Amino acid sequence: MHTRFTVLGPLRAWRGEVELELGPPKQRALLAFLLAQPNHPVGTHEIVDALWRQNPPDSAVNVVHRHIGALRRLFEPDMPSRGTSRWLVRASGGYRLDADPESLDLLRFRHLRERASGTEEPAEATELLVEALTLWRGPTASGIPPEVRAHPAFGAVDGEHLAAVKHAAERALETGREPRARVLVTLRQAAALHMLDEALQARLILMLAATGHQAEALEVYRTVCARLADDLGVQPGPELQAAQRRVLAQTYVWDDSAAPAEGTRFADPAIADARTESAGTGRDSESAGRGRDSESAGRGQESETAGGGRESATAEPFDPDHRMSLVVPPAQLPAKLPSFTGRLDELARFRGLLPGNSAPTVVISAIGGMAGVGKTALAVHWAHQVADRFPDGQLYVDLRGFHPSGTVMSPAEAIRSFLDALGVPAQRVPAGLDAQAALYRSLLARRRVLIVLDNARDTEHVRALLPGAPGCLVVVTSRHQLYGLVAAEGAYSLTLDVLGEDDALRFLSDRLGPDRIARDPDAARAIAAACGGLPLALAVVSARAAINPAFPLSGIAEELAESEGSLHAFSGEAPAADARSAFSWSYRLLSPEAARVFRLLALHPGADCSVAAAASLAGLRRAEIRPPLAELSRAHLVSETEPGRFTCHELLRAYGSELGRSLDTPPERRAARRRMFDHYLHSAHAADAVLAPSRERLTLGPPVAGTVVSEFADQARAAEWLETNRSVLLAAVEQSARRGFGEQSWQLAAGIELYLDRSGRRQEQFVAQTTAARAAQGLGDVRGQAHAHRALGFANGRLERWVDAAGHLARALDLFAYVGDRAGQGRVHRYSAFLANARGRHEEALEHYAQAGLLYREAGRRSGQASVANEVGWTHILTGRYREALEECGRALAVHQEIGDRNGEAAAWDSLGYAHHHLHEHDRALTCYEHALELYRAIRDRYLEADTLVHIGDTRYAAGEFERAADARRQALDILDGLGHPDAEAVRGKLKDAVAAGAGEQPAHP
Repeated sequence: MHTRFTVLGPLRAWRGEVELELGPPKQRALLAFLLAQPNHPVGTHEIVDALWRQNPPDSAVNVVHRHIGALRRLFEPDMPSRGTSRWLVRASGGYRLDADPESLDLLRFRHLRERASGTEEPAEATELLVEALTLWRGPTASGIPPEVRAHPAFGAVDGEHLAAVKHAAERALETGREPRARVLVTLRQAAALHMLDEALQARLILMLAATGHQAEALEVYRTVCARLADDLGVQPGPELQAAQRRVLAQTYVWDDSAAPAEGTRFADPAIADARTESAGTGRDSESAGRGRDSESAGRGQESETAGGGRESATAEPFDPDHRMSLVVPPAQLPAKLPSFTGRLDELARFRGLLPGNSAPTVVISAIGGMAGVGKTALAVHWAHQVADRFPDGQLYVDLRGFHPSGTVMSPAEAIRSFLDALGVPAQRVPAGLDAQAALYRSLLARRRVLIVLDNARDTEHVRALLPGAPGCLVVVTSRHQLYGLVAAEGAYSLTLDVLGEDDALRFLSDRLGPDRIARDPDAARAIAAACGGLPLALAVVSARAAINPAFPLSGIAEELAESEGSLHAFSGEAPAADARSAFSWSYRLLSPEAARVFRLLALHPGADCSVAAAASLAGLRRAEIRPPLAELSRAHLVSETEPGRFTCHELLRAYGSELGRSLDTPPERRAARRRMFDHYLHSAHAADAVLAPSRERLTLGPPVAGTVVSEFADQARAAEWLETNRSVLLAAVEQSARRGFGEQSWQLAAGIELYLDRSGRRQEQFVAQTTAARAAQGLGDVRGQAHAHRALGFANGRLERWVDAAGHLARALDLFAYVGDRAGQGRVHRYSAFLANARGRHEEALEHYAQAGLLYREAGRRSGQASVANEVGWTHILTGRYREALEECGRALAVHQEIGDRNGEAAAWDSLGYAHHHLHEHDRALTCYEHALELYRAIRDRYLEADTLVHIGDTRYAAGEFERAADARRQALDILDGLGHPDAEAVRGKLKDAVAAGAGEQPAHP
């Protein structure tokens, strides 16, 4: 029965005519990840990294295996339990999904594009490309979790769509009106999503003019020019200018001569999908008129005095006990919410805090968090749940600490409203805040009253409103962190996060009805993702959908997608229901320096940033950046996820970006980006220098003034910095290229090449080095192209794309020769030799090593010569010439020891051990391995430490020491699993063999 898959848009699959239910989100995401890379092996570590990013559970690998098994059973229910799957095949330490153009729309799309490229007939090419583009129904794998879809593999497929649109436009311009009109529809859609892609906009301008829309074509040109100036501070490039000239001259056929070199000008800023998981609600504290505090505050006709009283200081004393026994208990809580979503963990924690069970006065100071996260909704919902525990009443006041009108309620006004609610006659209210607070506390003594103080600005705003005796519960909400209440009053602090995907979908279902969600679940997930789980944003979008019940959710999802990077889709009728307005109430209270830092943080390419990165953006020293970061954290405009690392919600990032474009000049923003990219470039090279001090590397120019460069005392800190910042470094490679900093892009990619390779990040390496090559080519930088092509050649080899690997390495060799870099040529030959050995072509490898040795000698690189000798020795081991291997590796060891190259020395010891192992000289082998292991641990090279442990395990196994072999292999596996490295699976098999042999059983792979 025929099975079909679609990934160009929503992820779907059919067996015959029956559409398959693809399972839970992680399983769907795994399938999408494999479909985006059809017929190519994808390592298990790559899958784990894509599905869980930096925080995989210990069981991640097992979960992947379970999902693979479930998908196999889904696609092939008749397959025997140990049979071979037609679709999902085990390969290269991971899995491969085998497909063809008849079974996968992505391959059908590529097949049609290839046919279009192979024909010289414009009409036929256009027809093929239009057919290919009709296969697309949205972004690649839309509907899977946004944090997974942010993986470069999906972005690369999306890029193929953009390239096809451009190609279709070029060929259609050579045809008649009807094909042009068909292409124009798709071209308009793509151009709307990529406003700053000049090549795309140039094609749109010509296509509009060619179909009779000359005025619109010129208007598009003016609009794009304005956006380029506003966003990037640049003038239109030659391609865009040429398009305008052709419109004016009425010559519309595409001309490649106007196109700049690849990578010269391409800018399409995008904000990544937000990915946070917690629980939440839908109504926040900043809604005007939430409670009845204003009415109670202004119940009398009298004007307030400076002390807050309405009578003279001669007011009669009031007996609190007498009055409380006469009045009806106040019940000021706002109406119970018609629907409330999530927050189960928070509510469970609150239940243990009720008076009588713990502290005499409980203050929940931070039902807090960013604007729109649902602080008031949680406070009111919980208050209604426990109101019956407080028979003497409930008091509520909106203190308006961040109200759009700016009219903050004073403590005196709030306390007067409470005294009114508690039945104190006006003539009995004393003058002055202190006297009123004393009366208020006296009224609450020996009473059980629930008090909700909503939307407080700071600790002093609520201090006078706190009871002084046991029995009452006080709930405070605020956008600021109320450290004073926690420190001085023993308050319980809770900061709310945004909703996870499940709760966000329930939020939409509660407001729009489950049937409407069920009709288009993919669109509902897209809406939840676009809102970033922020309840205020979900409420705004829900209201729009509810008011327009005929609107399909897919249309609303598309509208949100088109507004990505802005807040236009999250505007409500009232300021309290408008995301931009809500954020502004917090922003306008910032100091000028903190406000500037908030705007500049929106330029950062990754999900979170360090103190040093933030300092570089702002051009400040570390000590100078900490106060504004602390101020932003207190205001919940950023969150400190761990000591020294800060992040913010994607909608806040969009708000900061809007402010930056309006308040900061393009030169200021460009200078901030330059400092940030220099921070990552120079810090990454500093880390690489600590990890491999003898390795040849680039000589960088100095960073620009204001850049803070991280320094590393030892290998452990350097390795930790690279791992912590990996996703940011990869994003910086891409963004620096896109923002016109091509030199920083290729140099940064070169700086992290070794780290990515040793970590097994092969697909990420491929994407980063591809970007680097394009950036260097756009600059005309020959040396940069040489480095990028060399790295691309090795990356392709790791992925077993041998033809591509050979092509890139040959190109790199030519380019290094052109610039006279003999050491660079030598390294290319070493890479070629390594890949030749991987394919069993050992004589070819030795030829490359001979060339590398000569080049290193001419360049005066003794470390390189010694490394070549060691690698020649390793090749002799592979061909069974063990005595020759000992000679070569011994020579390498002596040189490395002489020049102090510990990396090279460790590699030589390991090779010597491997040669002795094959000569059955097990004791000598183990001695050599122990030397290597000690050195690798000292320099913190975790991958090669694991590699040597594997070798130790092999020698112990060969010597019949099965328990000790298992112990070494277990240590190696722990390291490789921690790295998410593809070699882990092979070591897992070796460990099972050692355990089986130790138990007297027959190993699976003797």
